[in-house]
Amino acid sequence: MTMTASTAVPWHRPRGAEHPYANSADQLDPIVPVAGQPLRIGAVHPGTSRLELELRWSDATLPPLREPLTKVSQGNADSVALAGGDGHLEEAQAASLSTETAWTISLPALPEAAGEYRFVADDRASDWFELRPARWLPGGDDAVAGAGAKLVPGSVELLTPVGGAPVRARFVLALQPGDHLVGFGERFDAIDQAGRRFDSVVFEQYKSQGEFGRTYLPMPFAHVISADGSSWGFHVRTSRRVWFDAAASRPDQLLVEVELGAEAQVSVGLYDGSPTQVLTTFLNEVGRAAEQPDWVLRLWASSNEWNTQAIVTEQVARHHAEQIPLGVVVIEAWSDEQGFVVWRDSAYTPRTDGSVHSASDFTYPADGAWPDPAGMIADLHDQDIKLVLWQIPLLGHAETELTAETAAEVAYLAERGLAVREADGSPYRNRGWWFPKALMPDFTNPEARRWWQDRHRWLVRDLGVDGFKTDGGEHAWGADLRYADGRTGAENNNRYPVEYAAAFGELLESEGAAPITFSRAGYTGSQAHGLYWAGDENSTWTAFRHSLNAGITAAACGIVYWGWDIAGFSGPLPDPELYLRATAVSAFLPIMQYHSEFNHHRRPLRDRTPWNVGEAFGDEQVLPIFRSYAQLRERLVDYLARSARTAVRTDRPLLRGLFFDWPDDPQLWAHPHQFLCGDDLLVSPVTESGATEWTTWLPAGDWVDVWTGERLSGSAPVTRPVPLDVVPVYARAQAWPELAAVFGH
Repeated sequence: MTMTASTAVPWHRPRGAEHPYANSADQLDPIVPVAGQPLRIGAVHPGTSRLELELRWSDATLPPLREPLTKVSQGNADSVALAGGDGHLEEAQAASLSTETAWTISLPALPEAAGEYRFVADDRASDWFELRPARWLPGGDDAVAGAGAKLVPGSVELLTPVGGAPVRARFVLALQPGDHLVGFGERFDAIDQAGRRFDSVVFEQYKSQGEFGRTYLPMPFAHVISADGSSWGFHVRTSRRVWFDAAASRPDQLLVEVELGAEAQVSVGLYDGSPTQVLTTFLNEVGRAAEQPDWVLRLWASSNEWNTQAIVTEQVARHHAEQIPLGVVVIEAWSDEQGFVVWRDSAYTPRTDGSVHSASDFTYPADGAWPDPAGMIADLHDQDIKLVLWQIPLLGHAETELTAETAAEVAYLAERGLAVREADGSPYRNRGWWFPKALMPDFTNPEARRWWQDRHRWLVRDLGVDGFKTDGGEHAWGADLRYADGRTGAENNNRYPVEYAAAFGELLESEGAAPITFSRAGYTGSQAHGLYWAGDENSTWTAFRHSLNAGITAAACGIVYWGWDIAGFSGPLPDPELYLRATAVSAFLPIMQYHSEFNHHRRPLRDRTPWNVGEAFGDEQVLPIFRSYAQLRERLVDYLARSARTAVRTDRPLLRGLFFDWPDDPQLWAHPHQFLCGDDLLVSPVTESGATEWTTWLPAGDWVDVWTGERLSGSAPVTRPVPLDVVPVYARAQAWPELAAVFGH
């Protein structure tokens, strides 16, 4: 927004930018005003020395109001506070959250009456805006369908504006004190969410997800596991925002609050049985993972610094020279980062009519970044290495000059109605801080979906690209956005990353390839679409623990193929101890991969390759220990592939929290990061710096220490030394004869 003092009309949006966790300077707070409670109203106007709020009520007995607002000299401090951390994206985030001159006023307790308000500055006034305070009114138990005996009688309430229909419902499901609640999608802050408050909204929290309690991949589904080992589960069947008070206010209650649309009823699925039975019933409703090819279980490697063919070739050769088996290379910084279909530095005739490319359209200068993409990909394939290319579901970028082709594509998307739209029909432009004001293709529109797929088709058909890293997907902000299938943003924004990954999976399958998508964002239904990683994280011990939480909780919701950036991707290099502890654990995760963010090739390099970490710290043990785990991973592929097939067939997670198998063992909750890798390997991550010994709780059964071959009895703690080359891993005794050779016995 660009305004001058002499011409500007005061600017206000009742819902603001609809950032889910921070207020815009120009919005209501809360967005749904509540009768009897205070309301903050914000506006933006530059230059003027006085801005006034004019408020009038439909009830003639209530006096009108005309009061000055207070200038907020620091701008939108609430939003700016969210822009932190270290990394190449921090400045972009901070800049996007700043505002022009802001004004605010706080009103005391609102009356239960409809009204309207506007802003006046000098001789300029805004439009009138409707104000309808709401109240929580009793609702009948029939407003929550499917909750059965778990619904606390009389707990249903409906948030109802004056003269309007309900906009939210809240209700209580009964718990037993001491119940554990696991799931809710990918959760970073804890595995057991009992005692916490949180919501389910797809959000790009740039790092520190665990500290903020936010996630890229939420689901309103969870397991409830009681102290006696009994269990059940529930699913709030909605794609709208849901808030949970998970035994935080009362240990015997789960308070659920749900946004409503035209529907007046909330649907809840209740599932009885063991955790596996609960998960099966849930996945029968929402879809489950398909088996992926075995190569996804090998080592993945990438860095945003690998932004030329020469660097990629060099790094691949170094893996070979160091005897580190490599299965997948991900190239992120390959395109012009405008349309994500053109290799940087290539020469071509722009297509400005909406038609799509083939490989013959491009030539590549010998001194360019990518002199021969087809040859590079063929060479990777000759070495039994697959290639995955980075993507983002945005087109155009407000901070760069668009190429002729991208400008034409932006116009094509807008003119043909193929983009997500605002309520007035205009194209939605990304309100987030990353690729600001770019357009988003509407994947619910069949024409848009086909066009987006066809733009990328040549990469698969002509070049042999094996998959796409479907990054992003969290950019739809706004309850009033419009999608081609008739849904609003409130209904479909959470579903956007599901459709985005599905569209790329369909493209790959249509060309005879496996549907390899590697996503960080998702929602209910994402189970059926590819692979996932934990998104942007720091290289810290805290982030290590939080990422393990994320993997175990995502798996409990049916995500089979999951990994993270070994020891984090952002900021200074992890020290050797953290790096090797993280590597050891990653060898037993469904996806083993390392990655690092762009740092302008400044020294010391921030590549998370073992040789770079070892050289940066002068530590000669890093490379050989990493090599040993990479080689172990290669030997584990057959076991992992069998286990993945079992997971898909039986819904017993590949990465499995121990409560799935021993729900009646209370000791497990004191060791939350232990997990099963398939049915037969129990992994006990070392998650604290300086550890020389580590205690694992072995659940019931007979076990074998895979490093020593020692046989152990379960239902007991076991403590063993943990030098940097050892992560405690125990095999089920009955499986040991088959697994012994994998571990060198």
